[in-house]
Order: sequence, then C-alpha cells, then structure tokens
Amino acid sequence: QVQLVESGGGLVQAGGSLRLSCAASGSIFSRNAMGWYRQAPGKQRELVAGMNSGGSTNYADSVKGRFTISRDNAKNTVYLQMNSLKPEDTAVYYCTSGPTLRAVVAGGGGLYWGQGTQVTVSS
Repeated sequence: QVQLVESGGGLVQAGGSLRLSCAASGSIFSRNAMGWYRQAPGKQRELVAGMNSGGSTNYADSVKGRFTISRDNAKNTVYLQMNSLKPEDTAVYYCTSGPTLRAVVAGGGGLYWGQGTQVTVSS
C-alpha cells in the first residue's frame, strides 16, 4: 500500500512559480514511477509529468520548458517545479505512483493517487 500526500499548492500571479511536493509512504517508492496529473473545472484529468526510478521523464507538451519533475528517494518525495505559470495551469494537481512510467502515463488502473492540491494562477 502506498499513500501519497501533496502540498505546495496555492494562489500565484501569472509568470510566477510554485513547487509542489508529494510525500509517499511505503518502501517501494524508490522502485516506482511517479507522476503528476491535473484536472481543471469541467475538464478531464490530464498528465502533466512522469518520472521513473531511472530518471526518465515524460512531459505534456503544454508544460515542456516550464515545469520540471524531480524525486528524492531518500525522502520518498517527488516534486513538480512550475515556472512561468499561466492562468490555464489553474487546476487541482494530483500525485500518482505506479510500477512503470508507461503505467503512469497511461493513467489507468493500478495506480495510487493523492487527494490533490489546488493551484490557482491569476491573470
């Protein structure tokens, strides 16, 4: 069983930055792929970024060059550094964990999910 707890969301002006954190319980963190999804009001949940245990990453086109996913296995924590934020980045951001990067990117069954943290970008 893996439990995920996100933090770091908030209100920021367009062009600003935020760093989200996701603390994971469980001894399998270092072997699992981790990821971030987001869901804006009235829209489907979408992948933002994913990273496997070897450091390979996958980013949504809309965030490439602005967002960076990273992980600290010693702290069982994954981060999402978000720079140059835009109003369209406003959403609830969810942390997820799965056995492979492919599984995280697919976003299907078998993943663990956090409860989400709100990010609001004002124009």
